[in-house]
This record gives sequence, C-alpha cells and structure tokens, in this order.
Amino acid sequence: QIQLAESGGGSVQAGGSLTLSCKAYLYQTDCMAWLRQAPGKEREVIASLYTPSNHIEYHTSVRGRFTISHDNVKNTLFLQMNDLNSEDTAMYYCGLRTPARYSGLCRGVEYNNLGQGTQVTVSS
Repeated sequence: QIQLAESGGGSVQAGGSLTLSCKAYLYQTDCMAWLRQAPGKEREVIASLYTPSNHIEYHTSVRGRFTISHDNVKNTLFLQMNDLNSEDTAMYYCGLRTPARYSGLCRGVEYNNLGQGTQVTVSS
C-alpha cells in the first residue's frame, strides 16, 4: 500500500479556485487520478492521467473547469480547480493504481491506493 497525502483543500466562495496536490512518483503507477465523495454519494473519479502517454480524462461535471497534471520534477500530482460551485463540495482524494497494467487508458480503474482526503467546501 502506497501512503498518499492530499493537501490544498479549504473553504472558498462560488466562482473561486483551489489547487490540490499529492506526492506521487511515476515509477509507482501508470494511472493517477483525483476522486471525490460528496455527502450521501459514492466516491467518483473526476480526473485521471495515464502517465505513459499523458492521456487525460475528466468527468463531465468538471471538464473545462478542473485540470489534472503531474510535475515530474516535484513528483507531485495536482488538481487545479476553477469556477468552483456548491456541487463541488466534497472530500477529494488522490488515487494511484498498482500494479501498473499499461492498458493504454485509465477508464474503469479501481484505485487501490488512496490518501486520507482533503475537504473542499464551496459556499454560494
């Protein structure tokens, strides 16, 4: 099990921005992702990154507003979140899939390494 720790969450007004981060190394996996779980809802993948090709996919609810990226020098996974709204209020998790399978995509991946999460609260 890989130890992960998310940071950067907080409270923000609607329309605001936050950047989440998580230490993650390329050698650990081929699929990295950000997931979130809102109260009373199931955890969902909102952004994924297939590192061998840098292929990125987003959940429709965040496409155009959120950006996932990995800094190979800082070995850090980021989630830049812009134009936040109340429906983005949730616990956010960094996820890695191990072992790497090199399947070309990260769709339907079960992320078996998750951090403790960081809370994002958006007030209107």
